[in-house]
Amino acid sequence: MTEHRPERYPGYDVLTKRHSPSWNDKTREVIDERLKTPREPRFFNVHELETVRAIAARVTPQPAHRPPIPVAELVDHKLHIDRQDGYRAPDMPREREAWQRGIEALDAESQAAHGRAFRELASAEQDALLRRMEQGELHDSSWGGMPSKTFFNQRLLTDIVDAYWSYPTAWSEMGYGGPASPRGYVRMGYDERDPWEPAQARDDGAAAARRINQRIR
Repeated sequence: MTEHRPERYPGYDVLTKRHSPSWNDKTREVIDERLKTPREPRFFNVHELETVRAIAARVTPQPAHRPPIPVAELVDHKLHIDRQDGYRAPDMPREREAWQRGIEALDAESQAAHGRAFRELASAEQDALLRRMEQGELHDSSWGGMPSKTFFNQRLLTDIVDAYWSYPTAWSEMGYGGPASPRGYVRMGYDERDPWEPAQARDDGAAAARRINQRIR
């Protein structure tokens, strides 16, 4: 967890748009499913899910003042329903196999370097292994020909970051109103906002932005 950060869009909760013209039935259906993502693993086993949680904590650290976004569980859900991207590098297996092989290989690298599974390492040790993966410097036989750098960029980083920013909590924090259907966004110029978009806190304080954002629908 990271230390508390000032809110950029104080008082704003994207879920207040649920019954407004901003969201249609399909948007509500998708968001409801996302909010109900099971916390128990359905594709990964328990230890694999703990490893993905440890990875996500390093890639997308979260503030301590609010409930965490279930990043690992969202990745698990994607793999459970076998939702695929529709494309992949020629030296990469499909999503499910890539993740299982990647976790196995990361633990093998961790055992070789530190004598412990990745999820058991200190944060600095985890960061060092992830940096080596990003640079393509991990070559244990468990990778099975899958380049560690490609796995990092095309699976690990992509799936974890996508999961984080797909969640309404993250939308509220970056001032996003969700899919623009059916209302849409009209004012597209720099530093312009539609009345149904939140106001960002300025240097003169958050009170004015909070008053606006608590009325956003």
